[in-house]
Amino acid sequence: MILIADSGSTKAHWCLMTANGQSSDFTTDGINPMFQTSMAMQNSVSNNLLPQIGSLLWAGKLTHIFFYGAGCTPEKAPFVEKALQAIFRDAKIVVESDMLGAARGLLGNTKGVACILGTGSGSCLYDGEKIQWAVPSLGYILGDEGSAATLGKRLVGDALKNQLGEDLKELFLKENNLTMPDILEQVYRQPFPNRFLANLARFCGNHLDDSRIHNLLYDHFSQFITRNVAQYYEQDGVELSETKNMPVGFVGSVAYFYRDVLQEVLSDYGFTLGQIMRDPIPGLQVYHKKDIVPTQE
Repeated sequence: MILIADSGSTKAHWCLMTANGQSSDFTTDGINPMFQTSMAMQNSVSNNLLPQIGSLLWAGKLTHIFFYGAGCTPEKAPFVEKALQAIFRDAKIVVESDMLGAARGLLGNTKGVACILGTGSGSCLYDGEKIQWAVPSLGYILGDEGSAATLGKRLVGDALKNQLGEDLKELFLKENNLTMPDILEQVYRQPFPNRFLANLARFCGNHLDDSRIHNLLYDHFSQFITRNVAQYYEQDGVELSETKNMPVGFVGSVAYFYRDVLQEVLSDYGFTLGQIMRDPIPGLQVYHKKDIVPTQE
């Protein structure tokens, strides 16, 4: 058996796969070594994951754990490995970034460009096994184009500065039960303003039929394409022949729920769209199927 995980700071999706092709999915709190110690991560897995999968481990030996997570840089990944190894002593632990997980889930062993559009955003050029190059995301203050946090920031700014019309501004404040002072308090004085802004971006999903929201989303995705994706296909204005026909794949809630507008933007910019997935786990199941070794306790 193998265990695959895709984790953000808030939520982790786990999948246990057996040699006969059966799989079981589980959800726990997120694990992020940027914000948690090895002991805290170990306790989280013990308290949240083990009670869910413990009864299934009788079916065979757990040989590998493939953990893809936010914050799993080369410097921080060993802390996650230490936490998992303390619990699953006989399993081989492999810890990689969520960006690599997205690439493998979307593209498998095919070369292409992989993108994450969730609370935050990211992108990379993938060679079919490893990341060759990644344009830096820079976070929602300096970058994160295409993300829910940046979309929320743009939406709030445009609404409060009367760029979307008085009717849409009032509707936005009413639906979220907020005032301008409330928003300023959350953004500038409370922790995790990116999560707050990302949550407000859901307003766009409720009003996709409004041309002003459509235009905002179109511009939002255009910024992501021009400032990130386009760099993998051209250099100093010259098209790169080696990446010319590579597909662009997307994973994440923003890409999934606004896929119609995203497809429109990709088409207008002349890029080949690959898969759009809400979660990379289904693709990672296919990618790691080769790693399942039939074993018995």
